Amino acid sequence: MENFWDYSVWGIIILFGVLLGSLLVGNILKKGLPFLRNSLIPTSVLGGGVLIIVAAVYKAITGEVMFDSEVFGGNGTATLETITYHTLALGFIASALKTSDNKLTKKRSGEIFNTGVTTVATYLLQGIFGLVITIIATYFITDFFAAAGVLLPFGYGQGTGQAMNYGNIYETEYGFIGGKSFGLTVAALGFISAAIGGVIHLNVMRKRGTIKINGDKDKLNTEVIESENEIPMQESIDKMTVQIALIFVAYIVAYLIMYGLGLLLPGMKATVYGFNFLLGVLSATLVKTIVKLLRKGSVIKKEYTNNFLLTRASNFFFDVMVVAGIAAIRLDYLESYWGILLILGVVGLIVTYIYNRIVAKTLFGEYVEEQFLAMYGMLTGTASTGIILLREIDGEFKTPAADNLVYQNFPAIAFGFPMMLLATLAPKKPVLTLIIFVLFFITLNIILFRSFIFKRRSKK
Repeated sequence: MENFWDYSVWGIIILFGVLLGSLLVGNILKKGLPFLRNSLIPTSVLGGGVLIIVAAVYKAITGEVMFDSEVFGGNGTATLETITYHTLALGFIASALKTSDNKLTKKRSGEIFNTGVTTVATYLLQGIFGLVITIIATYFITDFFAAAGVLLPFGYGQGTGQAMNYGNIYETEYGFIGGKSFGLTVAALGFISAAIGGVIHLNVMRKRGTIKINGDKDKLNTEVIESENEIPMQESIDKMTVQIALIFVAYIVAYLIMYGLGLLLPGMKATVYGFNFLLGVLSATLVKTIVKLLRKGSVIKKEYTNNFLLTRASNFFFDVMVVAGIAAIRLDYLESYWGILLILGVVGLIVTYIYNRIVAKTLFGEYVEEQFLAMYGMLTGTASTGIILLREIDGEFKTPAADNLVYQNFPAIAFGFPMMLLATLAPKKPVLTLIIFVLFFITLNIILFRSFIFKRRSKK
């Protein structure tokens, strides 16, 4: 029988309180310290950093892991990893449930397609350099995990949740001790890279007179809070409650799909459940389609989804994901890896910056800076980081760069799925995986720059 005063009852609540409290502390620091305010580092990253420092001080004094203490239920680190895992999928589902009435022209469809291809090509480029670095490291560090470099695209390109997912697969399936912490640290370095690279680029471009930085007064929220024919904000059920219900129903559908696939493919169960965010997007699309059909059939009379509230929910889940993921990092697991991690971080920053700069200049001539900042921010952090950088020069989203980030997910998923499968080949055959990554990268660049390549051939 549970006693309500036991830590087993309060542990998860205390843990969430600490996570959300650290977000408030991070926000106070960001608003109060000028160098942090100008750094563009997300508040969730600062909150996670605060928790890492507090946990390090706690361990230095007590010799114990803070989040595994009794007050957090005795296994808080595992709970943090679980929170990171689930909030990744919940954030994607909330985004996927949003509706759009925009009709895409042929030109806009081409730009969105190119954005999706650029996303996957950048993953591959990060994976190529990451694998080269860690394969070379095996010659200098005894028993180092050669495939660790694959975590660079997952940490930089896809963010905290996927970095932890694949770090977990490498740790549990292939014996990479500290794999989860390694992946989470790469993701944290990605956010720092987004801030450093973004701030330097903005300042250089501003000095050249190429761009104009928006003031705070220009950073307006242009979202429509409520569209026509939606359910009331407050009735017998609150509209926010409806959004949360739809999100969790979609996630249950995703779980049932994963459960079924796990039975069909028992040898790939870890990989299947690692795709919770992808199957969540598919299930959210299914739920959204069912709701539309019910509305067309007059079973329901009003629109149930609200884009404004779904955006708020998505941002909440991603903020919690980042702060929980960073807090879950075990620094003691990484003592032998700091040199490799720093090299991966610097190289990830440089190759992501250069490649996306080339693509933006070549294919997005009408809004080069906006597209570059959005893509660079997303491919070193998350989509939210890309939006943070974009707002600095396009606060009202007058260019299509913000829409490109949203709609590129579908072509990116289609092209990126093979890479996710290849990531499970890397621990067994890292060199072969590297060769496939290179060939795949070349193929995607032929597709990406097709208009230039085939135009030159036709002229000849």
